[in-house]
Amino acid sequence: MKTQMSLNGRTAVVTGASSGIGRGLAQALAKRQCHLVLVDINEAGLEQTVDMVAAPDLRVSCHRLDVANADAVVGLPEAVRAEHPGVDLLFNNAGVALGGNFDQVSETDFDWLFEINFHGMVRMTRAFLPLLRASDDARLIYTSSVFGLIGSPGQAAYAASKFAIRGFAETLRHELEGTPIGVSVVHPGGVATSIAENARLSIHQSAEELEQGKAAWQKMLVMPPQTAGEIIVHGVEQRNARILVGNDAKVIDLIARLAPVAYWHILTKLFPQ
Repeated sequence: MKTQMSLNGRTAVVTGASSGIGRGLAQALAKRQCHLVLVDINEAGLEQTVDMVAAPDLRVSCHRLDVANADAVVGLPEAVRAEHPGVDLLFNNAGVALGGNFDQVSETDFDWLFEINFHGMVRMTRAFLPLLRASDDARLIYTSSVFGLIGSPGQAAYAASKFAIRGFAETLRHELEGTPIGVSVVHPGGVATSIAENARLSIHQSAEELEQGKAAWQKMLVMPPQTAGEIIVHGVEQRNARILVGNDAKVIDLIARLAPVAYWHILTKLFPQ
């Protein structure tokens, strides 16, 4: 029987920590007296997160960084070690969205998304794996999506990156079996973040298509990020390999398992736009 992972006194790195799920994770971790390394490209948002989680006995450092910048990621562990004795958890949460059907999305935009969503996560894993190996109880946590369980029209780049995260993480789990490092993959459903509002949109879409796409996303994003953060951190404490966030994610996961080819036809009837 697996024992619960205690986060008190541990140190967690959280990317995408300036808002949304990343901020929710920081708040949930701080409640458990877990020291924090907060990472994001948005410095003002990072400072707001720090203000929300600061406590007298909590070590919190923030690092302005773009996970798509390979040199910056390589140098991050040294900057972290200057303020923290070690690292026990890495939450690979930073991500962006890109709207449009595949033939509407430029190669440049497709690559831009992959540099952040997938390659950034791989870089962070490579950079921090030595520090995690030095811990007696460590965990890698990867934020995929319900679009890492199913493919959706208009989400070719995003879904491809989230399936890639899932495949990478599940393979790492097998490779790290027998070590102190566990692996969790997170599949959030509709969490009320700014990802849809900030999504890069194809220049080949009409103004009407752009607005319809954003409206469809926003309609699905209902769960407060703080709730999502609590669900994820609780799943980490339980050492869960897969963490589904929200009833919508659970329904989508079930339908994808029961109807691995026909799921989209079923889902469009259950959740009409």
